[in-house]
Amino acid sequence: MNHPALSIRIQAACSELIWAVRLNLMWIVFTLAGGVILGLGPATVAAYTLARRHARNETFQAWAEFWAVYRREFVRASLLVLPAAALAVVLVGNYLYLSALGPGMGALRIATFVALIALAGVGAYLGPLYVHYDLPLWAYWPKATQLALLRPASSVLLLLALSAIAFATSAAPILAPAISFGAWIYLNTWLCLRFFEENEARLHSKGNL
Repeated sequence: MNHPALSIRIQAACSELIWAVRLNLMWIVFTLAGGVILGLGPATVAAYTLARRHARNETFQAWAEFWAVYRREFVRASLLVLPAAALAVVLVGNYLYLSALGPGMGALRIATFVALIALAGVGAYLGPLYVHYDLPLWAYWPKATQLALLRPASSVLLLLALSAIAFATSAAPILAPAISFGAWIYLNTWLCLRFFEENEARLHSKGNL
């Protein structure tokens, strides 16, 4: 018995998986092209830009568009992303160090872990926010923080999605170079675009636009 609708859904799911793999590859290639530190910001913004365009069903040449955004956003993206990346590295390092010291550091370890969760919760809005709204560079982090606090259910959902991908990657490290980063960026963008639409509709209904 044929199930055309099921076949279409399977094909669509496979297409999205392939897209996540391509996005993952582009993000890794361009991050490495910038020596990681200089490549991280522009590669991340370029990946979010393409993820947004894909989610909106736009047609484009992926590699050419990625390179165009990478060059255009090189400085601004680095200023946006690198401070948060540095803070994340420091917090992870502190957490591992405090864990190695044993139970006596329990309170500090928990505080560091909470700070990491807070950074992840706010950071989950940052990429989609940057590519979706035209704001002054300094305004993105405060706006992301506001969204994270005012939309706790959405923030929890984003953190659960991030945790699921992180858990799967820790269980199968091969996923990292294959799909993990691309999958997170695309899923993160897809979810946030819907959150933004809901938020704009709510503000419009209250006459605050």
